[in-house]
Amino acid sequence: MTAWLQPELTTVALCWRLERRDGVALGFTAHDRDLTINGLVYRAAPGMLPSSISLSDGLEIDTLDISGALTSDAICSDDLATGRWDGAKVWLFAADWKNPGDETLPLARGELGEVAVRDGAFTAELAGPTAVLEQPVVEYSSPECRAELGDRRCRVDMVARRRMVPLVEVVDSVTYRCATGGGDHGYGRLRWIDGPNAGLTSAILASDGDRLILREAPPGMVSAGTIVEISEGCDKSLATCAARFANAANFRGEPHLPGNDLLTRYPGA
Repeated sequence: MTAWLQPELTTVALCWRLERRDGVALGFTAHDRDLTINGLVYRAAPGMLPSSISLSDGLEIDTLDISGALTSDAICSDDLATGRWDGAKVWLFAADWKNPGDETLPLARGELGEVAVRDGAFTAELAGPTAVLEQPVVEYSSPECRAELGDRRCRVDMVARRRMVPLVEVVDSVTYRCATGGGDHGYGRLRWIDGPNAGLTSAILASDGDRLILREAPPGMVSAGTIVEISEGCDKSLATCAARFANAANFRGEPHLPGNDLLTRYPGA
């Protein structure tokens, strides 16, 4: 047990370290002034409070609710609404605000779930490491491939199938023309490199030459000249896997396994 927890008058400050998926790291503390711990400045955010912390050494699912007012300029409602903080890694710990860099007491860690904003305040659930126990142990059978294009199970080399290009025209909120065509980017991904949407990723619905159609409009404004990274996609069918990628040996699905629709067929159909 740390010595600074022993006196009757303690100097404990709760601290949060948050790391977004795009690499941005921020620190916050419930103390009334900023603290510097291991080179990171933890900004004072008295309105950011966790629920009661209950940890166990068993296999129970450890979760923690975090709520707070949007008092920091680093966390704005637009970033929360666009999902920049979804899936962010979080470390919650206690520190001695008199000597913040000497020793810390870890309390919880995990990833943020979906962040909700209501009446100028946000709420988020922090799922601990044991939350993975809620995931299915065995995958369900599927006629489509369960792997993602380019991952360790698919094994398709994405180096030549990923390009960084500028947008030359904004046709409408979901349709854009890029500098160079080539490749089938339907069901692919578009990553915004600069502009208001930098760091976000959009799903590509279809492509035709240099024309891209997104599934949903990005939250921020888009202008010609914006740099994006586009990656080819796959419709996860065996035919596409064999014909376009020559990768049928790594297909992770059961296209010939009868499904529930077999029960609805008429005899002799």
